[in-house]
Amino acid sequence: MPHTKEGLSEFGKDVVYEMNRLGMMVDVSHVSDRTFYRTLNISRAPVIASHSSARALCDAPRNMSDDMLRAVARYGGPNSKGGIIQVNFYSGFLSQSYRDAAQALEPEMKKAVQALKDQAIAEGKPIPTAEIEKLQRQYGDRIPRPPLSVLIDHIDHIAKVAGVDHVGLGSDFDGISGQLPEGIDSAADLPKITEALMARGYSAEDCRKILGGNLLRVFREVEQVAKELQAENRPRIIDKQPFDKVQK
Repeated sequence: MPHTKEGLSEFGKDVVYEMNRLGMMVDVSHVSDRTFYRTLNISRAPVIASHSSARALCDAPRNMSDDMLRAVARYGGPNSKGGIIQVNFYSGFLSQSYRDAAQALEPEMKKAVQALKDQAIAEGKPIPTAEIEKLQRQYGDRIPRPPLSVLIDHIDHIAKVAGVDHVGLGSDFDGISGQLPEGIDSAADLPKITEALMARGYSAEDCRKILGGNLLRVFREVEQVAKELQAENRPRIIDKQPFDKVQK
C-alpha cells in the first residue's frame, strides 16, 4: 500500500477528529507505524488496537513494538487513562515458529489460490471465495498448532509493558484463515484463558479488566470526549488549532 509521508493525509486528520467528535473508537490495528504515531498525536480520545499482539514475541507487522504498546497506554487527551491493545488469537501473530512455517508455505499456497481463480475466470464463474478459504485452511492445517501458553504470553507481555489496564482480547475469530492455538476453537474456550491467567497470578479483578472491562472503560472515555467536542466551536484539524501537538 502506498503510504503518505506523514502517515496521515490532511483528510485523514479530519477523519480522526470527526471520529472523536462522533464518539467512534479509533482503531489502529491495521495502520502503518508512521500512521500509528500520527494518529495518536491527533486523537483527543484514547485509541484501541482491536486485534494486534506483541511484536517483541512475534515479528509481524500487525503486532506492536514495546514503544507502541506504551504509547497506546499514554496517549488520549489531557485527562485520559489511555487506550487498549487487544491480543489477536491467530497463531501467525503469536508464534514466531508458526509464522516462519506459514511464510515458507505461502508461495505454494498463493499458486494454488491463483489456479482456482484462473479456473473460475476461464469458466466464466464468480471467484470461489469459500473454496479459497477452505484451501487456505488446508495449508494452515499442515503447520502444528502452538500451545495456548503463547497466547497467554502475549497478554502477559502487554500487561507488563503497558499495564494491566491496557490489554484485552481481540480474538479475530471471524477473520482468521489459519490456525488458533491449541485448546482455542471458539468463544466457548475463553474460560481457558481466564484459568491460565489466574494460574500466572492474575487476580479476578485483573481478569475482569482483560476480558472486557478495559474496553468498556475506553469506550466511556471516548463518549465523554465526544460530548466535550460537540460542545466546542472548534476549527477543523487542517486549520490552526488552539494547541500544538508534538509529532513522534
